[in-house]
Amino acid sequence: MFCEEQREGSMKNITLFSQILQQIDRNIFQKSVSKYQTDKHNKGINSWTHLTAMLFCHLSKSQSIREITNGLLSASGNLNHMGIQGKCPSRSSLSYINEHRDWRMFREFYFLLKEDLQNKGHLGRKKFKKIKRKIYLLDSTVISLCLKVFDWAKYRQEKGAIKLHTLLDYDGCMPSYLFMTEGRQSDIKHAQYMTLPKKSVVVADRGYQDFSMLFNWDKNNIYFVIRLKKSINHKMIKELPVNKNDD
Repeated sequence: MFCEEQREGSMKNITLFSQILQQIDRNIFQKSVSKYQTDKHNKGINSWTHLTAMLFCHLSKSQSIREITNGLLSASGNLNHMGIQGKCPSRSSLSYINEHRDWRMFREFYFLLKEDLQNKGHLGRKKFKKIKRKIYLLDSTVISLCLKVFDWAKYRQEKGAIKLHTLLDYDGCMPSYLFMTEGRQSDIKHAQYMTLPKKSVVVADRGYQDFSMLFNWDKNNIYFVIRLKKSINHKMIKELPVNKNDD
């Protein structure tokens, strides 16, 4: 009876964040760590602790390393439930590994985790199930930055910005591609360098209307759905009815 009450009491101490972490397959994560040897000379903070700190940063919307470390310190009694062995990382240690640890390990882990979740059926599409091809959503967004702080992010005379080019996998709406460029980089210029999966469907806005690029997509058996610009000169050859019962 005492053991049962003790177990229930310990379960209450497990935070929602630690329950989220328990859904991650540690074997998949270890494959990424082994590939890039990121636990070698880890200065006391292994790759799992690093991942936990960065996930806590995003989920808690922390604005600084101080907020991350203070937040983890407040849950010091539950660090073992999060898989953190030993003490909470300090600000200096977290700053050091952010600068020196190979970021490609996290990219590798992301795609391995995404593939695992898709195989388990957690990232299935809700609409357009009759379309057997993979569907991707292509777009970009401009992120404003303070030019006085980020003097390299030149966008306009008195404004700084970067542009984030994103390709979303429609199955689960998870990113399959992310690339950061200058804010002045045109959507078409960057899309011309992208290698899109063959036999896929790409949905984009009219900013990606470039007929030479679309012709190359067509040669690679890539379907595309892009709105036409209003200024385009065209002639309608044939109009086909749409069955309202279909997706």
